[in-house]
Amino acid sequence: MEIILPILIVYGVLFWTYFNPEKSLLLGRRGMYKEEPQLTESVIRKTKAKALISIIVITLIIIIFIIT
Repeated sequence: MEIILPILIVYGVLFWTYFNPEKSLLLGRRGMYKEEPQLTESVIRKTKAKALISIIVITLIIIIFIIT
């Protein structure tokens, strides 16, 4: 049961990344640029896809762990 909080934090970060990919990609890197960098649509799509796949895989791992 002590693993629930870290899993919820990971889910929160992944959902935030899925719904705000521009902000998540620039987190901690804004100071490196003088002006706002332009992210391409392909980078945003890939970030959203990685977040969605991670959510699905983590959910499946948790379900398998609970069943067995």
